[in-house]
Amino acid sequence: MSAAIALAAAGASDGLATRAARVAAIAGKHADAVDAEGRFPREAVEAMRAERLLSIQIPVELGGEAASITQIAELCSILGQACAASAMVFAMHQIKLSSLVEHGAGSDWHRDFMRRIAREQLLLASATTEGGIGGNLRNSICAITVEGDTCFLEKDATVISYGAHADAILITSRSHADAASSDQVLTVFLKDQYRLERTVEWNTLGMRGTCSDGFLFKGEAPAAQILPKPFAEIAAQSMLASSHLLWSGVWYGIAADAVARAQAFVRAAARKSPGTPPPGALRLAEVSSLLQMVKSNVVAGLKAYEEAKADADRLSSMAFAVAMNNVKIASSEMILPIINHAMLICGIMGYKNGTPYSLGRHLRDAHSAQLMISNDRILGNTSTMLLVHKQDTSLLG
Repeated sequence: MSAAIALAAAGASDGLATRAARVAAIAGKHADAVDAEGRFPREAVEAMRAERLLSIQIPVELGGEAASITQIAELCSILGQACAASAMVFAMHQIKLSSLVEHGAGSDWHRDFMRRIAREQLLLASATTEGGIGGNLRNSICAITVEGDTCFLEKDATVISYGAHADAILITSRSHADAASSDQVLTVFLKDQYRLERTVEWNTLGMRGTCSDGFLFKGEAPAAQILPKPFAEIAAQSMLASSHLLWSGVWYGIAADAVARAQAFVRAAARKSPGTPPPGALRLAEVSSLLQMVKSNVVAGLKAYEEAKADADRLSSMAFAVAMNNVKIASSEMILPIINHAMLICGIMGYKNGTPYSLGRHLRDAHSAQLMISNDRILGNTSTMLLVHKQDTSLLG
């Protein structure tokens, strides 16, 4: 029996968190190398496949486990505590999978594709960013062309995270050549249905293992692979919420591991000087409260999404969009002060690489949080909505 099959067999009877912890252990062993070399976290992703984590969101009748957004966010946190790049790959895969699960169930092709994802543990990537519009995912320049039963698409995708390593890419475009920039569709292209020409290399401060290179995408596929729902509906009802919540799960994991390292540092200092309050103890108490604030923010957002999923109108409402935007803004802005606190607690041992308390990778990875999607763009969208929508001030949600 191969190691992968053995892991899968063991995982079948274990809970999701236990399986994710096994993946995290593998991811953690390679996290520094993935970061230093800017390489894809292949060991962690193979472990995800072996533990069958790439299909957990898919309905049971299609071969998955019908995991909830809350369960998936918890796994993002577990993985984020070991390797943020591996966790982000997992989160982005699950974000794209949510589009299929929530909006592809009525299509025979997409249902069969979900069965194949579960069977083969395929990895999904996203191509929403485009040259000329940047990260404004609700607008496209490129347009898909449909001729008979076949569709064609060429897109200058300035970022496709782990695009060279994915088994399929879900890509946005205008619905036809004469469509408005916001009249978009989302299409699945399988690996053998497209070519990627690298145009931009991913050499960044943090999140280096996501390998988010830019590519010129050229694809040809059956037109049945276009999702039947408009992308505007997909974005409003699943993609934006799952992005903000699952990314926040990853960021919480980074911050939680930083605090755990700071706590270990203070405990080690306390053992050396029994009876004397160790330096950093008060800062540790402060950072604990900050971490709890992030947790509470994410948990509240998950609860709101779980409750709203039964009501399409509520999912598309301004109130829901504002709430999800606020979750993202708060979690992405809070994790940097948390890691800075942890760095002050650990001192030079946190600043140095290669110690049990090293926090350099955490700090660099965390800086991506305010840029994915740009907080300035999100705040601009929220401010526009607040011109016509009253802020919800109830504690009851």
